[in-house]
Amino acid sequence: MSNLVLPPDPQSFYAQVWEIVSKIPRSRVASYGQIAKMLPLPAGVDGDTYLEFGALWVSGAVAGSPNDVPWHRVVNSKGEVSERDGLEAKRHKLLLEDEGVMFNVRGRIDMKKYGWSGKIKPPAE
Repeated sequence: MSNLVLPPDPQSFYAQVWEIVSKIPRSRVASYGQIAKMLPLPAGVDGDTYLEFGALWVSGAVAGSPNDVPWHRVVNSKGEVSERDGLEAKRHKLLLEDEGVMFNVRGRIDMKKYGWSGKIKPPAE
């Protein structure tokens, strides 16, 4: 098991994460792992290590995202809000509900209905 807590170049990695998260359309969500799979393997990191830590690193990037990044559109692979802070988790859920994303009685989002395909729509002309 590796002891990497942060990606080798956090600034570059985080910028890549924020770019992808900024493209998630309103009323859609993506998982931390999904975003990790969309990124190139960081230099100096082997595939097994990235499989182990990639989603965690994405989570760290999302947590530290600038205000203009729609961080609330990223959830865990179960379709759940995963903040440890109850108030922040409630805010996360309210922001998604405000966009029309619905949670079931177990607090999960239907990822088949609200999940983002990862495809980028070209700008309207």
